Amino acid sequence: MLGEIIAIGNELTSGRIPNTTSGFAAHHLFEAGFDIYAMHTIGDTPELIGEALKRALGRVDFVLVTGGLGPTDDDLTTEAVSEALNRPTMPNLEILSLIRQHLDANTKHPAGSLEKLAWLPEGAETLSPKTKMAGFQLIHNDKPIFFLPGIPHQMRTLLVEQVLPRLATWYDGEQLTCSQKVFKIFGITELEINHTIKNLTLDDAVEIGYYPVFPDVHLSMTIRGSDENKTDLLARNSSRLITDRLGASIYGSDRDTMESVVGILLQKSNTKLAVAESCTGGLISHLITSVAGSSDYYLGGVTSYANSMKTSYLGVKEDLLIEHGAVNREVAIAMAYGMRVKSNADLAISVTGIAGPGGGSDEKPVGTVFIGLSEKNETTAQRFLFAENRYEIQRLAAQTALDIVRHHLLQTETSDFHEN
Repeated sequence: MLGEIIAIGNELTSGRIPNTTSGFAAHHLFEAGFDIYAMHTIGDTPELIGEALKRALGRVDFVLVTGGLGPTDDDLTTEAVSEALNRPTMPNLEILSLIRQHLDANTKHPAGSLEKLAWLPEGAETLSPKTKMAGFQLIHNDKPIFFLPGIPHQMRTLLVEQVLPRLATWYDGEQLTCSQKVFKIFGITELEINHTIKNLTLDDAVEIGYYPVFPDVHLSMTIRGSDENKTDLLARNSSRLITDRLGASIYGSDRDTMESVVGILLQKSNTKLAVAESCTGGLISHLITSVAGSSDYYLGGVTSYANSMKTSYLGVKEDLLIEHGAVNREVAIAMAYGMRVKSNADLAISVTGIAGPGGGSDEKPVGTVFIGLSEKNETTAQRFLFAENRYEIQRLAAQTALDIVRHHLLQTETSDFHEN
């Protein structure tokens, strides 16, 4: 069944506030088996509101409208709907009573402008009056229209608790079962992923989408069908084919982050990690410690931005810095080794580079980064060139460092498995 979403508010069209409600609604409606024909964002203009609503009713099976339901003068949705659909506003006695009880108990002043919330278009049914959230439903020409507040947390609550159950009942048996999974990929380009997946033999019902979400690429797999069991089986089989083909380039799925996946691997292997950073300025430590429970595996780090910090805290020899400069493979190795020894960690990672926009040269252009990895038996470093702005270079360096740790732990896990 087709639906349309209309978000209303000058704060949205001016860019003062991002429109997060439409995305939330589209995602949950899609998962519930409904297709979205279009999404619109319009200002608090009665003519536009009425025009958009009537146009939507002419081409879809249901409409979801958010915003413009409050008590202030610029909340015009209810009046615009009343005019457009020729449904005069009438007082909803239940809401009016609740408003007066609330104000009498808290301010001892008359209801005043809040009474505006109780005047709804003829035939409107309130969604959840006792929760004190504005929201109502209209059935117009046998099509349901849902009006929700623009306040994100209120809109989300009413959508999940009121709108989705009502739609499921309204279109009982007609909506599709949806199975969706997002694969999170790092280290290969969108085009490389696309070429790899195109060579797979996937069922025609499997929809694949590619979405660059810096610094990753997300691959979305969506399968919809009328038979839930068949849809789930096809999803499992297709997921296995994709995972087998892309291998370790997939670091996680859905709500996983690189740092959460690395944390799970560190915890599973009982490995303690420490970090020595320069050009990333503490970003790697920030990412690691953003995960709850990271104290179980993360010992800490040193942000050695100045050369004096590298020599004093990490044991990097001053002669090495003088001869090669701070951005160098040997310096990255010395930083990682020094960090591991000083912290008594099982594993240490180091990053040194040129984040820009200045400081580059022909030999070491902006974006040059060396990442070192030190374990008990070996310390190595790799050179990278990230061609982006300062923030993106730092973010790519941090993500790459964590990915190096991830691959190392996966290889160690595989080696231990074969030895046993």
